[in-house]
Amino acid sequence: MRRAVRFAGRFVGLTLALAGTSLLLAAAPAFAEESKPSLADLPIGWVFRWVNFAIVLGLLVFAFRKARPYFRSHTEEIAQKIAEGTRAREAAEKQRREAQAKLAGIETDVAEMRVDAKRGADAEAERLRILARTEADAIERAAQAEVAAAERAARIELKMLAAGMAVERAEALLRQELTPKAEAALFRTFVGELEGSAN
Repeated sequence: MRRAVRFAGRFVGLTLALAGTSLLLAAAPAFAEESKPSLADLPIGWVFRWVNFAIVLGLLVFAFRKARPYFRSHTEEIAQKIAEGTRAREAAEKQRREAQAKLAGIETDVAEMRVDAKRGADAEAERLRILARTEADAIERAAQAEVAAAERAARIELKMLAAGMAVERAEALLRQELTPKAEAALFRTFVGELEGSAN
C-alpha cells in the first residue's frame, strides 16, 4: 500500500514537472523574439503573459485536484490488487509446501503399506497352511474311520456268510449220514440220556 502511495506521489510530481516543462517550451518562442520590439515586450504584454500563465497554471492545478481522487482511488485499487496478489501468492506457496510435504510422505506411506501388505499376506498364507493341515487331518481321520467301519462290516458279513455256509454244509452232511437206522439209534441214545439224567 505504501509503495502504491509513493508511486502515485511520484506520478503526480512527474506530471507537474512535465506540465511546467511544456509551459516553458510554449513560452520559448516568445523569449526568442526579444530582439524585436513588439507589443508583447511592453509591460502590458508581460501582464497578459503572467495572466495567461496563471490561468494555465490554475487550470492545471484544478485538473490535478479533480484528478487527485481518481489517482488516489486508482492507487488504492492497485494497492488492493497487489495485496490480493500477495495473499494469493502466499496461499499458493502454502499449498505448494503442503503438496511437497504430502509427496514426501507418500514414499513412507507406500513403504508402510507394502510392509503391512506383506505381513498380512504372510499371516494369511500361514492361516491357510494351518487350515489345510487341519482339513487334511480331518479328512484322513474320516477316511480311516470309514475304512475301519467298512472292514468291520466286511468281517461281520464274512462271518455271517461263513456261518450260513457252515450251516448249509452241516445240513448236507446230516442228510447224507442220517439214514432211518441212524435216526432210530440217535433217538434211542437221546432217550437213554434223558432217562439217565432224570434219575
